Amino acid sequence: MVNGLIHEPFPVSINMVEPLVECVPNFSEGKDVRIINAITNAMVEIDGVTLLDVDMGADFNRTVVTIVGPPSSVLEAAIVGTEVALDLIDMSTHSGEHARMGAVDVVPFIPIRDVTMEECVQLSIQYAEEVSSRYDLSIYLYAEAARKSDRIRLPDIRRGEYEGFSEKINEDNWFPDFGPSIFNPKWGVTATGARNILIAYNVNLDTDDKISANRIAGKIRTSGVLRKDENGDKMFDEDGKALRIPGRFESLQAAGWMYNDQTAQVSMNFLDYAKSTLHAVTEAISAEANEMGLTTTAGELVGLVPLNAMLDAGRYYYGNDANIEILVQSAISGLKLDVLEPFNPKERIIEWAAGDE
Repeated sequence: MVNGLIHEPFPVSINMVEPLVECVPNFSEGKDVRIINAITNAMVEIDGVTLLDVDMGADFNRTVVTIVGPPSSVLEAAIVGTEVALDLIDMSTHSGEHARMGAVDVVPFIPIRDVTMEECVQLSIQYAEEVSSRYDLSIYLYAEAARKSDRIRLPDIRRGEYEGFSEKINEDNWFPDFGPSIFNPKWGVTATGARNILIAYNVNLDTDDKISANRIAGKIRTSGVLRKDENGDKMFDEDGKALRIPGRFESLQAAGWMYNDQTAQVSMNFLDYAKSTLHAVTEAISAEANEMGLTTTAGELVGLVPLNAMLDAGRYYYGNDANIEILVQSAISGLKLDVLEPFNPKERIIEWAAGDE
């Protein structure tokens, strides 16, 4: 059982010599468990594929599925899952808080082990070719697979959302990369591509003041904060673009959020954990909090994390002279990942959850 969902038994292991690819398809359905079960059951029937996580959000009306396995198996599972989703999800009746544009909203391929980014780009192209040919689905390539500069960022493709694509798809600049330039109201459109693994990680503070968390987020995130004059007004360059003071870390998104009514948190996405490590950002948040008279109380990982990210943190908190298990436990303690709830590394580290020993 994953997040209350029922599925077929997982494969118990993955051959260590095989390359490993992760795929994180997002489906525009977060309320009907039967639909999500049908999608995930079809995906795990593919030999070699392991279902790592299923995150259903009723308010967002969206489900994020995480699978991992050898490249060819993951590709086949993504195609099979798409087929089931297109059969069961009707976008013409869909509503939800999260930005969306299609029944199968986005299908990213992510290199985990012994796979290059270019190989994942090719997987996304194969996926686009296959599903557009089989189902007449309109598909856009994004991230590392993008063929146009304004299609690199997913929010740029999604702009206007499902409701706006009936007109957008006919614009010269927004013809799909694959499939018809005719809007299908039942399915909408889909984006696929290749990207680095994204780590969703939050740090809680001993305050209920969201503004404090926002201030810390502005100092650490890549985009930083708006530059203002002595009167507190925004400053602009000669082209009318708002000036910003860059933040401290690369490839990091961050915002102040509320964990609950009593606890503010710095909520983050690590777009490249090699450039901005979990421990370096955690320690920076702690230092900023201390200057404000606050302390950090807990860390929270949303979803799964690659082993190397945990080992890097373990070496920082413990030192290099230790085995893998000690380093992982040191990372868990140093990042305070076991404060809010028990943290089981066999379930939360991608390679271990996939059956690697």
